[in-house]
Amino acid sequence: MPDIASHPLLPALSRIAQALERLAPPPASKPDLAAADAFVWHPAGTQGAPAHLAPVKRVAAVDIVLLQGVAQQKRLLLENTRRFARGLPANNAMLWGARGMGKSSLVKAAHAAANAEAPGALALIEIQREDIRTLPELLNVLRDSPRRFLVFCDDLSFEREDQDYKALKSVLDGGIEGRPANVLFYATSNRRHLMARDMIENERSTAINPGEAVEEKVSLSDRFGLWIGFHNADQSTFFAMVEAYAADLGLDVPHEELHRQAVEWSVTRGGRSGRVAWQFIMDLAGRLGIAMPAG
Repeated sequence: MPDIASHPLLPALSRIAQALERLAPPPASKPDLAAADAFVWHPAGTQGAPAHLAPVKRVAAVDIVLLQGVAQQKRLLLENTRRFARGLPANNAMLWGARGMGKSSLVKAAHAAANAEAPGALALIEIQREDIRTLPELLNVLRDSPRRFLVFCDDLSFEREDQDYKALKSVLDGGIEGRPANVLFYATSNRRHLMARDMIENERSTAINPGEAVEEKVSLSDRFGLWIGFHNADQSTFFAMVEAYAADLGLDVPHEELHRQAVEWSVTRGGRSGRVAWQFIMDLAGRLGIAMPAG
């Protein structure tokens, strides 16, 4: 019987096996879902990097009381988030409408407010628009955890019914496995139905049955149980935003002068919104030599 240990091909086969081990991606480690109150989802990379959840030490969030002009929107989302954090039934939510009116800020603020009442009860997980197709994989990571999660996608929209569209639709429908009871999906969008208006109109004009075609295009947004609209700010609301931010930073400027400068700033920006109000306050604080608080 030949001695296998002395076979002339053995060293070459050994080197090949070692090279293949080096090329193979390391096995995915089980994430520590209690490591933080917020994470960013990174799907498997093109260079063999395994999918993972990166902990976020500090979420860039504003206090919910500083969000002005969106009282009804705050009430709806905060109540939904609090119920979910307490283990009660709640809805997936879509926040749609005017740019800069605090949609993503409200999601982060509602998460912080719910966790302030029940520390650690709720984790926020951010997923990028281009990674929506990996949602089922993310849900499998979260499914068996005793913790509850808000999966959040900012500025969500679709140009066509691609893999991402179908993945999200399957998740919102529940699919065969069903959406885990410990996960809610929150999204923001500037588009009411997540698709461009011209795409919907083109479908209406070319379809054999226009009504059914349009219904199919808008059906994704209908799968969100909570649908919250945001609209452009009027001048009084814009002033309330500016005053709230100025008071929070301790800017000692008379209201009349604050309003005058705010109007001038909004004219140069071509509109009024929460984002414009915050950018004005940052400029004013810089001119006054007021440093932002640390942390």
